[in-house]
Amino acid sequence: MKALWKGGISFGLVNIPVKLYSGAMTHRIDLDMIRKKDHCAIEYVRVCKKDGKEVPWDEIAKGYRKENGDYIVLDKDEIAKAMPEKTQTIDIFEFVLEDEIPSQYLEKPYLVEPEKAAAKTYSLLRAALKKSGKVGLCKFILRQSEHLGILKAEDNAILLIQIRFDQDLRDPSEIKLPKGVTIQKKELDMALTIIDQLTDKFEPGKYKDTYKDELLKLIQKKSKQPAKKLPVTAQRRKAKTKEKGDDLLEQLKASLQAMKN
Repeated sequence: MKALWKGGISFGLVNIPVKLYSGAMTHRIDLDMIRKKDHCAIEYVRVCKKDGKEVPWDEIAKGYRKENGDYIVLDKDEIAKAMPEKTQTIDIFEFVLEDEIPSQYLEKPYLVEPEKAAAKTYSLLRAALKKSGKVGLCKFILRQSEHLGILKAEDNAILLIQIRFDQDLRDPSEIKLPKGVTIQKKELDMALTIIDQLTDKFEPGKYKDTYKDELLKLIQKKSKQPAKKLPVTAQRRKAKTKEKGDDLLEQLKASLQAMKN
């Protein structure tokens, strides 16, 4: 597993050298966009909306669109100045009870691994977090953006949970919510009975991504069916004569991917 970030946790006057690893992974099956008639892969290009011509990277700038449709152009140096100063420190600035943080603020988990020389200080912070029952509010820079997070002890590890800034959350009052609706006692009692009957202990291992399983079954089933003859375009003929090893390479890639799954 490759570390996403290397730096240190700043805890008072103590610095704990650590590495960050993603605490989650996706099990998506990637599906490419293709043209139906000949299975040609679809490619996205950068096209000017005015003249329909493709625009090379060296002619592309970033701009903020004004109300009149015109743009304020910002060059790379100007954008860089607005970015937060890049540091390699996770700065704990406050400790709070985890229950005080509403669930809508929680965003993304990371695993925090100590460097070998930091085993003692890492263990000290982990023990202090467990004993206090609190989490450390912190700020850190990752991929040129400033993030807010909490450091919490979880079993033998310290987790960094990225949380959202308050300004990033939408106010529920922006949507239309029911008001003045009368709920009868027997209706509420019945709803509570249903909740009681369906109440169980949360066990994450029970919940599976059934969509992925069903999609894999479908892919395996269709892979056994005879392949349909496709019209051979000039481009495909050219590619075939140019590199005869393409088919074998694709088969090897598919085999490796199947082994991973």
